[in-house]
Amino acid sequence: MFRGKNYKESAKLIDSTIQYEPIDAFKLVVEGAKAKFDETVELHVKLGVDSRHADQQVRGAVVLPNGTGKTRRVLVFCKPEREEEAKAAGADYVGGMDMVERIQKENFFDYDVVVATPDMMGTVGRLGKVLGPKGLMPSPKAGTVTPNLKQAISEIKAGKIEYRLDKSNIIHCPIGKVSFGPDKLLENYNTLIVALLKAKPAAAKGQYIRSCVTASTMGPGVKINAQKQL
Repeated sequence: MFRGKNYKESAKLIDSTIQYEPIDAFKLVVEGAKAKFDETVELHVKLGVDSRHADQQVRGAVVLPNGTGKTRRVLVFCKPEREEEAKAAGADYVGGMDMVERIQKENFFDYDVVVATPDMMGTVGRLGKVLGPKGLMPSPKAGTVTPNLKQAISEIKAGKIEYRLDKSNIIHCPIGKVSFGPDKLLENYNTLIVALLKAKPAAAKGQYIRSCVTASTMGPGVKINAQKQL
């Protein structure tokens, strides 16, 4: 794989054989970020579970104390009498069957999170095949199927992120921007790791957190010693 000059320079700062203490890892990520834009910092956590089994799923949501550095656009599905409430709470798009048709006919995906009131899930269910693969389908576990629209929207706007396993049993989550600096990234990291530990399935056996890597958008990965959290 081709790697640019900046990537190679940043990689020289990192010993790939070492698991760094979290704060040291974030210092390296910030120091190694060379792009001309404010890079996103992501966390990639491999868990000792098998996502093929229903009793070993890990999914949920957590509000990061320092947010993600990104303004998230929210689409809300609710009854007409609650549309003004959703808009007042900060929803970017609000609708019902009209929004379902817009998504189906116009491929409308100009939003980052979908929230729905429970009484709308029969309608939203028609979009399962298009929202599901994009990770946009509302879920009670993620707090995106709820009667409390104001709370759900305000938490998302404040920096609530959803975590879920991919097919390789890895959680991929943004935890901020390079401009946050190491300390704020560490606070967000600690919050996410604690949430993952609380979400540990009873059926999980052996070492739960197998590996943990952080990286900026354009930078090399830095291994983190996540066992200190256990």
